Amino acid sequence: MAVIDNYNRVRERVKAAADSAGREADSVRIIAVSKTFPPEIMQEALNAGITEFGENKIQEAKNKIPRLRGNASFHMIGHLQSNKAKEAVNFFDVIHSIDKYGTAEKVSGEAEKINKIQKILIQVNTSKEDSKSGVDPDDVIQLAKKIRGLKNLELLGLMTMAPFTEDRDIIRSCFRMTADLLNRINKEGGTPLKELSMGMSHDFEIAVEEGATIVRIGGLIFGERT
Repeated sequence: MAVIDNYNRVRERVKAAADSAGREADSVRIIAVSKTFPPEIMQEALNAGITEFGENKIQEAKNKIPRLRGNASFHMIGHLQSNKAKEAVNFFDVIHSIDKYGTAEKVSGEAEKINKIQKILIQVNTSKEDSKSGVDPDDVIQLAKKIRGLKNLELLGLMTMAPFTEDRDIIRSCFRMTADLLNRINKEGGTPLKELSMGMSHDFEIAVEEGATIVRIGGLIFGERT
């Protein structure tokens, strides 16, 4: 099955989940996670009308993005080390994985050098798993306040990853916590944050039900990774 057919099937499932939650399906964007897939497959997707791609690793993205032709936006969804800030700013439209003020500060500084306002999200470790990156939920509001003081960043919202489990209640609680944290940040004042990046191939429908505005889908669009 062609990549665009897979994408459209995901879009149908997003619509069904949105409908069940009383939301507009168009309020949810699908990021096609293209990590490990070659630029030829990404170009096929781009030619078919898929325009937003997610990558995990800077080096891989550097080797693929310049080879693509067409208008697309690229999202850094993997952990970002501060020493990779310059490359992240050069290659990505949105960075989903800011979890330290020091990293945010470095990203802002690199963005300033090229007269760019870098769009970012704060990654929250709602599952509190040691294997996952992200700021502790108790520290999110303070981090958001500090980041809003960096002039070359535009904070859009929050990102999280739920545990890989069959327990839907645990998954839902992580997404619900993230949505609640976004509301709490917005109550502090400032430009309202609107984006909730949460949900992947195995749990995106729950994420949509809990308010996700961005879902990050790889395998259901591109197929199994080798």
